[in-house]
Amino acid sequence: MRPVPVLVLALSTAALALSSGAEAATATPGSRVHVITAKSGLTIYRPDLAPPGSRAHVFGLTSKAFGTSTAVLVTGLLPNRQYGAHAHTKPCGATGDLAGPHYQNVEDPVKPSVDPAYANPQNEIWLDLTTDATGRGAAVSKVDWTFTDRRAGSIVIHETHTHTDPGHAGTAGARLACVTVGF
Repeated sequence: MRPVPVLVLALSTAALALSSGAEAATATPGSRVHVITAKSGLTIYRPDLAPPGSRAHVFGLTSKAFGTSTAVLVTGLLPNRQYGAHAHTKPCGATGDLAGPHYQNVEDPVKPSVDPAYANPQNEIWLDLTTDATGRGAAVSKVDWTFTDRRAGSIVIHETHTHTDPGHAGTAGARLACVTVGF
């Protein structure tokens, strides 16, 4: 079994166990553990690259002791294709731009943020993935920080894997689809 699906399974099992009544599963900032779950059809912006009926399952755990781990499992996307995915500041909207910019733990004062000092996988939640022959893909992000009163609102699927070079850091092409997540 590949490591990413194992981690997705572990995160989803932990999320389900905690959300089924464990005392630590709360949505308040400062709590010991916050469980993140979302299962939804994607809001589609580019049906040529994210076909109608595509779905996303997002699982995550965040705690001050361990930081934030987020996993995404997508189905129904184009087969054998690379996609970028990131946490964005707002929920999904009628257009991809309404999801706002990438959520950054330490916000770049310059917008749009393309400076690798801010637009990087330690300061943002990056979930780049490659789909298999059936259009399924999975990715995991682990950062050392947790959300405060400022939280992300969605995961946006992008056209390409995320760039890291100065002047392009954090960019991944067009916004193809989105899932609202209660971070």
